Amino acid sequence: MARILAFDYGTKRIGMAVTDPLQIIATGLDTVHPKDVIEYLKKYLLKEQVDAFVIGDPKQMDGTPSDSAQHVKGFATLLKKSFPDIPRHWVDERFTSKMAHEAIMQSGLKKHDRRDKERVDTIAATIILQYFMESNRL
Repeated sequence: MARILAFDYGTKRIGMAVTDPLQIIATGLDTVHPKDVIEYLKKYLLKEQVDAFVIGDPKQMDGTPSDSAQHVKGFATLLKKSFPDIPRHWVDERFTSKMAHEAIMQSGLKKHDRRDKERVDTIAATIILQYFMESNRL
């Protein structure tokens, strides 16, 4: 089997998470600037096989697209253009950043380390990926 790669898209950073080859465990991978993500993925895909991309879908509380949805849709289009053979899946990302902050708070990290926004983005991507994996096992 191949890995599944998930994204928590932001205009400043994209948090990424990946499964193990058996698609059992989701782990934070990295955080990259949006302008660097395609080059990063090209290098990553030379080393690892990826079955699918999972993209966090930003929504308002009422389910309508959030202000950042247009940026995420543009990113998804770029993924499709750059890697047309890898299917893309969407996961509602409401509350993932809040859940990431809570996970960091409970981890026992020092206050300075808890403020690391890159860590929050990577954990949010991991939560998105875990949700995708759980919802597809049912």
